[in-house]
Formats: sequence, structure tokens, C-alpha cells
Amino acid sequence: MRQHKLALCKQHFLEWVCDQTERNINKYKLFTKEDSVLVAVSGGKDSLALWDVLNKLGYKTTGLYINLGITGEDNYSNKSQLLTEKFALKNELTLHIVNIKSEYGKNIPEFSETNKRGKTKPCSVCGLVKRHIMNEIASKLDYAVLVTGHNLDDEAAVLFNNVISWQVDFLRRQAPFIPAKKGLLPKAKPFCRFYERETAAYVILANIEYIEEECPFSIGSTTIQNKQLLNELEHERAGSKLAFYLKFLKAKNELFPDLKENKYVDKLVVCQTCGQPTPKPGDCTFCRMINRSDLK
Repeated sequence: MRQHKLALCKQHFLEWVCDQTERNINKYKLFTKEDSVLVAVSGGKDSLALWDVLNKLGYKTTGLYINLGITGEDNYSNKSQLLTEKFALKNELTLHIVNIKSEYGKNIPEFSETNKRGKTKPCSVCGLVKRHIMNEIASKLDYAVLVTGHNLDDEAAVLFNNVISWQVDFLRRQAPFIPAKKGLLPKAKPFCRFYERETAAYVILANIEYIEEECPFSIGSTTIQNKQLLNELEHERAGSKLAFYLKFLKAKNELFPDLKENKYVDKLVVCQTCGQPTPKPGDCTFCRMINRSDLK
């Protein structure tokens, strides 16, 4: 690991990942051993690695898998669900499963077709659905915090995109921990300082079976393009991605002196249909999408 000027054997690498995760949790005050933690799992390397590490560290975790109904050549969603179920069963962990098609009558590709942006990739619809369901399940089942497996590559790519397009509201909200406010459950990213290749090494060395294929709709996405650009920089200057992200976190208070005054959160009201937070009175975006779908 050039960015850390460190090389480890298998045993010490696995221990290092657990130790560093614990440090991240404590440093950013993400949650405690007494908290009930809901882990969003996709069947991929990052989320399964995170669930495994948190379980080994003794945190009270439960998994949440959302079957999006994405098929493709490898039957992507069903394959990732099977791998998630296999991991939960092997480790005697509880797993909640939400099937979009069963719950709402359509899968993500079908919802995308009925959405006003149906001619584009369904990524925006997918993000909307996942955010809504994760917060809804976590709130209804009274979990203390929702955690995701976002790694440093994810965070740096999002930060890079938000900087070059100067998305100030998104920059203001990007952090390892997002506190609860007005119906939004707190969210945490314990893996935010791990490189993607480090989480990949972890699942391989820990013998965790995961879905290796990328989502078929992610091909050519802006996030992947940003990751490629940052990887080129990282190749020339080891540690660039980590420095980019950490120095941003350090500079946030100076960049946003009114950080505690979150104007986006302050404007949130309750959706009249589902009861989830929404920025405008009436139905939230998710419920409006469901209603549009019913009309098709």
C-alpha cells in the first residue's frame, strides 16, 4: 500500500482493516457497540466486507438488501441477492430483503421507463428508490444508524464531481457521518478512508464470495469516469485520493462557516402519503413516481 508506505501479510492485513475501521468509527463518532446498526448490503465487495468487519468487531448489525430487479446477462440483482443471503446464513446474521417488483409492482428499469427521464439510464431512479427504502426501513424498525460501504474511491469521485461543477449544497453535506434531522436517520460510512483495492483485497483474503460484475447500467457513468481520472493521478502520486478527501474534510468548517445551519434539512416537511421527509409540501418524489407509474 504505497499511500501508507506499508506492506502486510494476510493475517496482519485483515487485522489492520478491522483496526482502521474501529479507528474511523471512533474518530468520526459514527456509532457505538450499544447502537443497533442497519448495514445496506448489495452483494458487492465493499458492503459485504463492511458487514463482516463490523460483525468481527462486535457491533450489533442487521443487513438490508434491496432487490432492484436489474437483470442483464448475469441476472445481476438475483445473483447479488443470493450471495448476500449466503453470507448472512454462513455468519448467522439477520438480513432484511425488500423486492421492488413485489412491493411496488415494477422494477427499477420499468420505473425508469415511466419516469419523465425514461430515455436515460435508470441511475437517478435507482438512487431515489434506495434512499427512500433505506430510510423508511431503518426508521420503522428503529435502528440507531444506517451504514453504507462507500469507500475512498467512491467519496473522492463524488467530491471531484461536486468540485468541478461547484455543487455547494452537495459539498456541504458530504461527510463520513450525517446526523439525524427531521425524519432522516443518521448515516455513516466507516470505510470512507479505505481504497477500493483494499476492500477488494479484504474480501479475497477473508474468503468472502461477492458479485464481481458491475451493475450493467453503470457502464460509462460519470462516477466511473471520475474514478479513472483519479486513478491516473494516484498512479503518479500515491496518496493523492486520500489527501484530496481528508483535506476537504479538514477545510469544511472554513469553507462553510454556517455548516450547522443546514438549509436543505431545515426546509424538509412530511410527505402526505408515506410520511417520509420531503423538501416540498404534498407527495415526495418517490410517491409521485409511484403515482405516475400507476397511470401508465
